[in-house]
Amino acid sequence: MKRRITVFVTITLLGFLAACNSSQSGESNVDNSTPPNIVVIYLDDLGYGDVSAYGATQIITPNIDKLANGGVRFTQGYATSATCTPSRYALLTGQYPWRKKGAEILPGTAPLLIDTAQETIPKMLRKQGYHTGIVGKWHLGLGSGNVDWNQNISPGPNQVGFDYAYIMAATQDRVPTVYIENGKVENLDPTDPIQINYKENFEGEPTGKDNPELLKLTWHHGHNNSIVNGIPRIGYMTGGESAKWKDEDMADNFLAHAQTYVKGHKDEPFFLYYAMQQPHVPRTPHARFVGKSGMGPRGDVILEADWMIGEFVKTLEDEGILENTLIILTSDNGPVLNDGYNDQSVELLGEHDPRGGLRGGKYSLFEAGTRVPFISYWKGNILPVVSDALVSQLDLYSSLAELTGGEPSSSDSQNFLPALLGQSKDGRDNLVLEATSRTAFRQGDWVMIPPYEGNSVNTQVNIELGNAKEFQLYNLTEDQAQQVNLADQNSEKLQQMLTDFEAIRGKGYGSTTPLELK
Repeated sequence: MKRRITVFVTITLLGFLAACNSSQSGESNVDNSTPPNIVVIYLDDLGYGDVSAYGATQIITPNIDKLANGGVRFTQGYATSATCTPSRYALLTGQYPWRKKGAEILPGTAPLLIDTAQETIPKMLRKQGYHTGIVGKWHLGLGSGNVDWNQNISPGPNQVGFDYAYIMAATQDRVPTVYIENGKVENLDPTDPIQINYKENFEGEPTGKDNPELLKLTWHHGHNNSIVNGIPRIGYMTGGESAKWKDEDMADNFLAHAQTYVKGHKDEPFFLYYAMQQPHVPRTPHARFVGKSGMGPRGDVILEADWMIGEFVKTLEDEGILENTLIILTSDNGPVLNDGYNDQSVELLGEHDPRGGLRGGKYSLFEAGTRVPFISYWKGNILPVVSDALVSQLDLYSSLAELTGGEPSSSDSQNFLPALLGQSKDGRDNLVLEATSRTAFRQGDWVMIPPYEGNSVNTQVNIELGNAKEFQLYNLTEDQAQQVNLADQNSEKLQQMLTDFEAIRGKGYGSTTPLELK
């Protein structure tokens, strides 16, 4: 409790300074003697350069920009991983995902990845008197194997700390294409039971591969199984017709549930994990946003997501709790254009650079795979600042524990609450980065990528993966685009980083055999 009091005194003083600086605009200070609400807005595949506050000029995101320009905009904020499931695991547990067997992109039928005995952010905050909720994408597995989707689905979010859960099971492009509320499939007709199979189709069910005439969105690679709402998916599904979602309404639906959650718990401290699905494939903007970006569906759903965020923040304001709500906005990994559907994401890109000048993207060990928009906002309590502190989503666990008086993570998470509150620009000394079980090492201004076998480019999505036969070493201060490999001319630096990396990661670090410097 002493830690919480100390933090709130500091925050109150900061809020007083903020009030003094903003008195001309009529903003007033707030009493922070009670714990703040905490909201994590987590986007899906949003790149470092997809937000106008981060330099985008071909697409404008005014509502995200309002948070970025009114709080801390981190220039070196990272997801732990260049893919979805591992990053989400790390955010909620404070543990590097490469320490957890099976922390990789999960099929829709995967069992729950987080052990129910494991500590998580919602568990920690619940002990501090918070009500905890998740709305949106889960993709961390459900059940313990062979889930019966027609019965109560457990274990799931409710068993790892969430009091309320309204989710999709995995991803928008995977079956089952249904919403699940507190372990129950929404709107399920018991006379039309759901069946799921990721290996074999059900007799008589059309597929994207065999029935292209039924498609309103055609597949490019890997998305040619069961058809739902005119869109081919990964995996096979039959039954559950009344429970199937309409993709174009998904963003509105998640927003409505997030708003309802806020209104229902505004009189108690709450933690809401608002996990949006945009701009992950299939990109299905509501008719209100179709054509608005000029970049096709990918640009349109980014504008849609930005509008949803604006409406959500407006709800906090209308309910009188914006000044007592810490908002953290970030993305699970970097950008990808063609990720399985023919939606003109490449053809209509124009001058827009989703990577923001970085190299790589989703699935990649290069910077664009894991460096993402990362914003903390707390009206009246955080002064606007641009921070170069090295921070990771891994650190939210211990930082939020410091804020609320909870127990910090005993694992890999570090406490950088002063950085999140804009009081300090000190961040991590180092960070292990991961992409499809391969790992690299960020230390200070340097990044070291060990040798890995395999293709250097994922040709399906046209993204450089970071694989090479030799060690790669880059100085990001001088070469943010990672064009000049300095490994040969900086052998001492490379050896020092390899030693420090192996002290954390161990030998092998994602390759088939331990690698040594030649």
